[in-house]
Amino acid sequence: MAAFMTVGARGNWDFVLPFRGGKLLGLVLVAYAVATATVLFQTVTQNRILTPAVMGFDSLYVALQTALVFFLGTRDLANVDIRLRFVLETVLMVAMSMALFHWLFLSRQRSLHLVVLAGLVFGVFFRSLSHMMQRILDPNEFIALQDMLFASFNAIDRQLLAVSAVIVLVTAWVSRRLLAKLDVLMLGRDAAINLGIDYRSVVMMLFAVIAVLVSVSTALVGPVTFFGLLVASLAYQAVGTDRHKYTLPAATLVAVIALVGGQTVMERVFGFDTALSVIIEFTGGLAFMLLLYRNLKR
Repeated sequence: MAAFMTVGARGNWDFVLPFRGGKLLGLVLVAYAVATATVLFQTVTQNRILTPAVMGFDSLYVALQTALVFFLGTRDLANVDIRLRFVLETVLMVAMSMALFHWLFLSRQRSLHLVVLAGLVFGVFFRSLSHMMQRILDPNEFIALQDMLFASFNAIDRQLLAVSAVIVLVTAWVSRRLLAKLDVLMLGRDAAINLGIDYRSVVMMLFAVIAVLVSVSTALVGPVTFFGLLVASLAYQAVGTDRHKYTLPAATLVAVIALVGGQTVMERVFGFDTALSVIIEFTGGLAFMLLLYRNLKR
């Protein structure tokens, strides 16, 4: 963080510090949201190669942005308050994810495999819907849409930082209250119930936290599919334990180092010649394939 704020700084510090400070706050919020959401999702599902992205969040975000451009156009969309768009996108993604979780995961079947399968099906549906609308768009509006859909850590809208920070702080407080129960959930549903955990209410609250965090991070910077998997895997290896009082802070610290350190290198060494999201997704994809390979060997 110190390097991000000071390296290569020239000119008036009254401008440099607020300018870089706003960007730094956005990176830290995204790092916490993605890391925490991934660890909590893996705790509930008891699977370390799953991420909230399998539930179709990225595809839903793409479908929302495509629909806005398709029905409003880029000119009218630019006149819509960015904070109103942010709230609407977050509320819609949270509502749809909560409905899916409640319908499948907490139904009589309580089947994790059904939840994952439904998430993949919804993801394919949203992607197909987006492609259909994109084929009809004007070429100029399509180019503008492609820019909106590309994950960017360099263009975080500062108008969204205050409301995002409040939302993240609330979810952090809720997660802290549930910290003692998270380790019990790792034992499985039956063991958690036998140990006195109100499984239904705790899991539903965790899904709400996960949905909010993923929605906030996606609305701030765009979809990042494999970043959470990468930082969660590194955190598990770093602390060598499943206890959440260690894994949650470790995952957040790894995510902050990756985003803030990576953005510092991109800006000060490469001079914005490449995008941090491309490197993160490439590295995260390799980590995902490595985890699959290790599980197959077992």
